[in-house]
Amino acid sequence: MMVAYKKPHPQPQSSWSDLPLDIVGLVLSLLPEYADRAVFAAVCPHWRAAARQQLVPPPLPLLALPDGTFYSILYPRLYSFPGCGFAGYESVCGSWLVFPRDDGCFLVNPFSRATVTLPALSCVRLRPPNAVAKWSLEDGSKVADPYITWMHINTSEKLHISKLIPCSPNLVAALVGIGHTSQILLCQPGASSWSVRAYDQCKGFEDMAFYQGKLYAIANDENLLVVNISQDHSTGDPQVSRIGQIIKGEPWYPVVLEDNTMPCKKLYLVESHGALLMVRRAIWCRVPGPGVPGEVIAGVSRFEVFKADFEHSWWVKVSTMGDDQVLFLGRRCSRAMSVSQYGLSGDYIFFLDDDEENRTDYCYDKENTSFSAYDMRSSSVLPACPSIFWKCCDEMRLAAWLFPEDR
Repeated sequence: MMVAYKKPHPQPQSSWSDLPLDIVGLVLSLLPEYADRAVFAAVCPHWRAAARQQLVPPPLPLLALPDGTFYSILYPRLYSFPGCGFAGYESVCGSWLVFPRDDGCFLVNPFSRATVTLPALSCVRLRPPNAVAKWSLEDGSKVADPYITWMHINTSEKLHISKLIPCSPNLVAALVGIGHTSQILLCQPGASSWSVRAYDQCKGFEDMAFYQGKLYAIANDENLLVVNISQDHSTGDPQVSRIGQIIKGEPWYPVVLEDNTMPCKKLYLVESHGALLMVRRAIWCRVPGPGVPGEVIAGVSRFEVFKADFEHSWWVKVSTMGDDQVLFLGRRCSRAMSVSQYGLSGDYIFFLDDDEENRTDYCYDKENTSFSAYDMRSSSVLPACPSIFWKCCDEMRLAAWLFPEDR
């Protein structure tokens, strides 16, 4: 007797695109590196659409080096943007690379390929328009009177942008100056000129931040300043209407101690958990003894973090940033990020040796440097990554954090 055999129906083959959207989003949220997310989105159209739609925490920043190379920092590896060459950038702001040129300043987003055009530094609208530099004679020498203004520095060949912030689609702010002296300039993307208050005193601005819809700046005296912005009635362009003091700092300045050490400081402004923080970095330097020739050599760094108390107009020292917060500090761009979702420990500060040659009072005893991490809990610096390094004080083109955008 013959038994009929019924061939089973073939099971449908599973596909990556069949993975439920919530599972896809969970996988994506666990990827801390931009490079991994880019590979994720390339798997299939379904995953690429999910990568655009899912609300996921931002990826960790890339490290942009002076030679135009980019590195992931969690798993140190060289990162490239296919088809793009960005070796000529001179600064970084958020997701943008900055290319100053004689005919304008160009911002390029290497992730989205978007571009923004800003005016050249030679095109500045003065307020008042007839402003001139004022001088006086002291001991036969010409000095700025009564203090240094934009009119005293605007023709220098060393004039450059030390900080650039795209505050909104209609507002860009910049710290522009020479050495320790700079001024705040504003413009609208695509405009023909910057705007500056010509007779305002130039200051030793350390940093600037756009926080809760307002522009803030801090100088080496640790005073927090708010920059009030209005519109030019004739052109509609943004302009500084007033710079007012919000918090009076209690600064300290370099003093040589008995053991021939001297703390030099750098200040940063960064937003974290809705608060505006001032981070004070003390760089402990070795100083030659009395009558001994030599240079001031930079040593270990220590950090103190302060929160702006706007109600009482003072800085409040904080001992921790929280177990999920990490600060990425740099002269060009700083940012706080939550990292607990990536299984990483918080309460760390990642920082760069990114001093411009004409803004430092010390030298380095080594030719190369790298990024380092400061543990807030133990007040100690962790060793730098040996596979990522660059030359110290590479003038006008510094290492910087580059923060990817997922959208």
